[in-house]
Amino acid sequence: MDMREAAERADFILDGTFVAIRPEVRWTHGETTVGSCDLSRRRAVMTVISEQRRGGFLGVVERFWRKSGYEITSVNSNKEFPAIYAKSPDGFGLRLSIAGRGQAFFEVATPCVRESSVDAPTSRGNGPDYSGGPIPRPDVHDEFWSSSGPLPTSSSSAS
Repeated sequence: MDMREAAERADFILDGTFVAIRPEVRWTHGETTVGSCDLSRRRAVMTVISEQRRGGFLGVVERFWRKSGYEITSVNSNKEFPAIYAKSPDGFGLRLSIAGRGQAFFEVATPCVRESSVDAPTSRGNGPDYSGGPIPRPDVHDEFWSSSGPLPTSSSSAS
């Protein structure tokens, strides 16, 4: 596998993860960084994830990653800044972390692969495009993910 193929695989992992999140969140591409034999793809969620919904959000992603055959390698259960880390069977590292103001960040890091050129992601973010500039704090309020109320006990949205 070369860097271009690895970037496509990272995008595939991210695309699948975002399809699994319901209700849908608004997101934008983050920076792609390239090392000597690896790279990382990033996405920032522009939907505010309230403190009350962070556990549910991480749970949705964790269940999807497990179902996809990814091994959960670590969980940071910090109430304000939780995170989950996983690894795919083919050596890709996955991370979801919650940062300031409930902004979720995803990163997929590739294993060491053959050097090659890397194309820009082909997936289109469903939020504003901040390429080339800093990504602001989340500014999209969602009736479900931004709510300060507890998760509904029988909600299919959080499963």
